Amino acid sequence: MDQKHKSAFEVKKEAVVTLTEKVGRAKTIAFAKYHGLTVNQIGALRQTIKAGGGEMLVAKNTLIKRALLKNNLEAPKEDLLGPIATILSYEDEIAPIKAVADSSKKLGFPTFVFGFFGSRKLDVSGLDALAKIPGRDVLQGQVVGTLVSPIRGIVTVLNANIRNRGKTSQGSFWQSWRHHERYRKTYCFRTF
Repeated sequence: MDQKHKSAFEVKKEAVVTLTEKVGRAKTIAFAKYHGLTVNQIGALRQTIKAGGGEMLVAKNTLIKRALLKNNLEAPKEDLLGPIATILSYEDEIAPIKAVADSSKKLGFPTFVFGFFGSRKLDVSGLDALAKIPGRDVLQGQVVGTLVSPIRGIVTVLNANIRNRGKTSQGSFWQSWRHHERYRKTYCFRTF
């Protein structure tokens, strides 16, 4: 077998290329300390993030820094220390961040360090605020409800007018007919 073994430098170089591509595709990036989670908890969190349209990576911090720099995102050295997980959101910007925040509420881990929303850097409070935003499906439902509400109001008013006119016109028709009958009997056909 003619398999060439790659040097550590070549492996790291390929990892930086892959990470750079993933960071470039991501709409939202978050970094969280995951120390304290069991392997099963990390696996469950990865599945939840993947279901939300994202990915959770654990890579060397220096490789992550290089991938960020190649995408014009700057991360201070003090922010990427120790075991840090990278959460990348590809489809829904909020769902993977929300999954990490929910896990943090239940288990106490992972804890956010910092992140990026597009090219804007977010601190811990910014990521927490982002996690509190309702999901895409809920927001779309609220927008549709807001758009339909005035139309529903107009339809209700028009139906009420039609309903009321129907009652009024029937009532006024019979009232006018009775009045007409009384008038006719009283004034028109008097015999002298």
